[in-house]
Amino acid sequence: MELHALRAHQLREMLDRGEISSVELTQSLLRRIEEVDGAVGAYVTVRAEEALKEAEEADRRIRQKRDVRPLTGIPVSLKDNICTEGTRTTCGSRMLESFVPPYDATVVARLKEQGAPILGKLNMDEFAMGSSTETSAMGLTRNPWDLQRVPGGSSGGPAAAAAAETAILALGSDTGGSIRQPAALCGIVGMKPTYGYVSRFGLVAFASSLDQIGPMTKDVKDAALLLEAIAGHDPLDST
Repeated sequence: MELHALRAHQLREMLDRGEISSVELTQSLLRRIEEVDGAVGAYVTVRAEEALKEAEEADRRIRQKRDVRPLTGIPVSLKDNICTEGTRTTCGSRMLESFVPPYDATVVARLKEQGAPILGKLNMDEFAMGSSTETSAMGLTRNPWDLQRVPGGSSGGPAAAAAAETAILALGSDTGGSIRQPAALCGIVGMKPTYGYVSRFGLVAFASSLDQIGPMTKDVKDAALLLEAIAGHDPLDST
């Protein structure tokens, strides 16, 4: 089985035993993106060069047994309304097609602390206002199970990427169903955490009193691993 088809909890064991490297895993995902994302359209931006450098650092950390965390070396992909320092964050809109945030969202900072390479940014309905990922100015995202059907929205990119095996782990955002509905349409696991459990700092807001960032993964155990990595109090979150 190809590495991109495995679960994060399986990959963790393989990385720790030295059976695979984070670089090999990242390369497998990049090849998979090259093969299928032209048809699916889940990615807005792929951080190939940066992700491989982050994977090299994760491999050093694992070899040296230095602060190895549950997600060290396991790439994560992000909905494109989650700010990433040095990587554009479009929110699916022409208004922000060249916007490069000068800081990381708290969830991104926590993933980087874990040593998880950031693979890329995923498509969404413009400013998260939609339920089919047909309103993105960055193009359509299609359901990998049937390219004539929608993946749901607004987190259609993360749902499609998980289903198409172009992402091991993905983060979406949910205001009124934007994680849960596309997860259902694409046959993956999606969870909207309890409000305040995950920091909203660095999430481009739709409705601040309801927005939450949450995991979108291929199984429940992976969702738990990802949620544990990003959860916790954050003084930067205004609510």
